[in-house]
Amino acid sequence: MADFEKIEYGTYEAALEKSRELEINLVKNPEKYRVLTGDRPTGRLHIGHLFGSLQNRVNLHKLGVQTYIVIADYQVLTDRDTFENISDNIKQLTIDYIAAGIDPEDGKTFIFPHSHVPELNQLLLPFLTLVTNAELDRNPTVKEEIQASGQKRINAGMYTYPVHQAADILFCKGNVVPVGKDQLPHLELTRTIARRFNEKFANRQPVFPEPQPLLSKAPLILGLDGSQKMSKSRNNAIMLSATEDETASLIKKAKTDSQRTITYDPDNRPEVSNLLMLISLATGEAPELIAERIGDGGAGQLKRELTEALNEYLRPIRARRKELESDMEYIRKTLRNGIAEARKVAEATLSEVRKVMNMEI
Repeated sequence: MADFEKIEYGTYEAALEKSRELEINLVKNPEKYRVLTGDRPTGRLHIGHLFGSLQNRVNLHKLGVQTYIVIADYQVLTDRDTFENISDNIKQLTIDYIAAGIDPEDGKTFIFPHSHVPELNQLLLPFLTLVTNAELDRNPTVKEEIQASGQKRINAGMYTYPVHQAADILFCKGNVVPVGKDQLPHLELTRTIARRFNEKFANRQPVFPEPQPLLSKAPLILGLDGSQKMSKSRNNAIMLSATEDETASLIKKAKTDSQRTITYDPDNRPEVSNLLMLISLATGEAPELIAERIGDGGAGQLKRELTEALNEYLRPIRARRKELESDMEYIRKTLRNGIAEARKVAEATLSEVRKVMNMEI
């Protein structure tokens, strides 16, 4: 282990520049890329997920980029005691994906829970030999997530799940991973594992690519409290599955401030500016222009416009959700098909891994 090079996390600016180059290439040559993305099944998706990441996945999908969407069910166990709803959450996530515009029947998009792909998980063992305990302990994202979880007893899964994520990405030889700024350290660990594996076991013909980050251009979506990232656990989110009346009620309670005139000023007026940004994301109108139009209409008009804009934007998604919820066999079929494809790809990768590690019989 002593001869391993130090993991260099690099700068956000450098990652952003590479991401911009990648965006151009994805449009020009979508067939050269394979995307791995996904979510933990901790609940249904909300509008923060929709505007922050799900829309980007739909855009990649429309370009024709081959995409594997992993529902990271094992990772729920790293920082939560509850597991009763995992199965239902997997299905509800799948419904949200399809309702938002993902087509799992295009032959290029596969949705699967990683607990159902044992070959994928077998990559975890050799990958763990390629990192040190100290490197896992220093991962800044893990440190932040441990702190956010509030756990007093940290299980080993919390430290090793970035390596599990590496297996999620590399089993299908994913070379593009859509991430936010906070996930860059995880992806750099994956890149390091891929490089170390190739150098140690396959220096003549590399087995794994070093995946590139595709950084989201969406702004940070704050919750209706205007002070924290939108999250179901913080009770500040609007779920995609919420009704129009529920949406109106939630927005009515959203935090603003005491100034009547509406202005877009994220630094000094985060609560009001966040609501303006949500209108902008739903309508395409610049938040500055929305603020200018509302003017002295105050928080009441701001909330009415947000309610109308969001309900209009979400109406087709919610209608599609209702259709899908009434056909759960289709959802199960979608997951079974995704599992079958993921296992086929994982078996081929694992066979290649065994060969270069001299473990064939």
